[in-house]
Amino acid sequence: MKHNSLTNSIIFITLFLMILSSHSIAKSASTIELEANEAIKQFGTEVKGGEAFLSKVKAYLIFPSVMKGGFIVGGEYGEGALRIDGETKHYYSMASGSIGFQAGLQKISYLIAFASQDALNNFLRSNGQEATIDTALTVADWGIGRDISSISFEEPIYVFVFGAKGLMGGISLKGTEFIKITPN
Repeated sequence: MKHNSLTNSIIFITLFLMILSSHSIAKSASTIELEANEAIKQFGTEVKGGEAFLSKVKAYLIFPSVMKGGFIVGGEYGEGALRIDGETKHYYSMASGSIGFQAGLQKISYLIAFASQDALNNFLRSNGQEATIDTALTVADWGIGRDISSISFEEPIYVFVFGAKGLMGGISLKGTEFIKITPN
C-alpha cells in the first residue's frame, strides 16, 4: 500500500500523541503539583507582574509541560492543575490536533487565567470542553519588561505561553479539548 506525505504525517502524529498520552497518563498528582509549582515560579520570573496578576484572577489552569509537534498535521498534549485561590481543585488534560502550515517539535507551558467568575463557572459546568475556552480567548502577547499586573481585565480569559523549548511555528488553543482527569 502506497502512502502519500499527508497520510504519513497523520500516522506519525497519531503515534506521537499515543506515546505522549501513555507517558503523560502515568503522572501522579504529586508530580503534576511539583511541575505546576515550578511552572508558576518560571511564570513569575519570565512575566513581570505575574505574581500580582495571579492574585487578581478568579482561577487559573497551569499546564507545565505541553508537548506539541507536527509536520502539516500536528498535535499537542499536556496535563495540569486548576487552581482557585492558589489551591489545586481539579486536574485536567489538554489535547488538540490540527492540519495546516506547521513544522517542528516543542515543549511549552500554558497558563490560562479566568478573569471573570462567569468564565470560570462556564468552564466548570462544561467539564472543561473546548467550546467554553474558545468563545472568549485572548492570547496575551506582552513585550519584554511590560508589567502584566496592570491588565484591566477587559477579557474573561487570558492565555500565556512561556518556557518554550524547541522550535514550532504557530500557537493556538482553538479546538483544544480540556478533560478533567484523576491522576495516579
